[in-house]
Amino acid sequence: MNKILIQFGLLVFCFALIFFSQRGMPLQDVVLKSFIVFVAFTIVLSVVVLFVLKMVNKNETLTTADSKKSE
Repeated sequence: MNKILIQFGLLVFCFALIFFSQRGMPLQDVVLKSFIVFVAFTIVLSVVVLFVLKMVNKNETLTTADSKKSE
């Protein structure tokens, strides 16, 4: 899962490089802003994935417990 998150982050990093470089910024600013976007996107995506996994596991646990009670 971590590899997938990092790969999505690198994809966004590359898109950010292209986006900021087309704005005519200096190279240092382009790389710095792209790195900030990479870090922010990766952290946000990690939090979203953790939240979704917890919700899925919570629902799965409830359905399993409910099915055992009904037996």
